Parts: sequence; C-alpha cells; structure tokens
Amino acid sequence: MRQPLEARERPSRSVDQRLALRFPGVASAGARLLSTLSPESRVRQALLARNVQLAAAAYNRRDLDAVVIGYDPGFQYLPARRWAESGLIDECYRGLEGYRRYVAATAEVFGAEVRFNPMEVIDMGRHAVVLANAPMRAQASGVPLTEDFAYVMTLERGRVTRLEEYYDHDEAIEAARLL
Repeated sequence: MRQPLEARERPSRSVDQRLALRFPGVASAGARLLSTLSPESRVRQALLARNVQLAAAAYNRRDLDAVVIGYDPGFQYLPARRWAESGLIDECYRGLEGYRRYVAATAEVFGAEVRFNPMEVIDMGRHAVVLANAPMRAQASGVPLTEDFAYVMTLERGRVTRLEEYYDHDEAIEAARLL
C-alpha cells in the first residue's frame, strides 16, 4: 500500500515517543500486534505513517534515541553502496551505537544541515519503503543540494531489523520487491 507523507517538524518528542522510551516492553508488544495486521489495514497504514514521520522529525533534530523506537536492538544499518565504496563510511553499522557512528561520519562531510523529508511510504508486508528527499549542504564547499533518498526497512515481529539506504527511488522499490 502506498501512502503519501508530509514532513512535519516537531521541536520535541511526542507523548507516545516518551512512553516508548520509558517503557520499551510495552512499545515492543504494540509493534508485534501491529505486525499481525495486513498491509491493507487502515490502522497499520496510519501507524506506519505516523512512526515514519515521528522518526524523520527526530532525525532532523538529531534525537537518535527517538529515531530508533521500534527498531530491534541489533538492527543493521546499510548505507548506500556508493558511500561505502568511496571509503568515507563503513559498509554496515549495528544497533544504536553503530547508527550514532554513521550519523557522526556523515556530519563530517555534510555537517548538521542534512535533513530527511519523507514523501511516501510503501508497505509491502515484511518490507516497507520510505521515499524521501534529503536537503543538505557540503561542509567543505558550502554547496547546497537536495537528493532523492529512500530507505528499505525489513520488519520482523513489528520491529525494524534492517535499514538499507538508496539514492534512487525506483532502485529502492525494486530492491524491496526482490527481498
């Protein structure tokens, strides 16, 4: 199911984010329940869209603890292949601490101005694709640019276990179909 999204700014955590961080067991139980719903379920669509929007707002204010609400503690973060091949970053990061290292590494190149603006989420059952754009400014040159950006999320028992990034929307959708 495809669902359009709007980027929304949130200067602080929502009540449900605060509760999920304070009581992670309850949040996990809710995620497992959500995973039993069909991708066509309006409840699942609404909650998936809300979670993506809250995570994007958390990333944009660099609240990484709130970004990974609903993620498995050992989740894998796989940056776009071209970044790993360039030697600027590692091929894979694991868990919240690994994700923190990834965000720090990208900040060295693009500073704190990298943003994540989700435009659409596609629920494919075990996988979800988030299509976005990513405005940023190169740290060394000061040149602003905006790139298409996408995540392919792997969901197991309602939790994100793998997140793979792409800089081409069609490539991300095709990759999710092949998984």
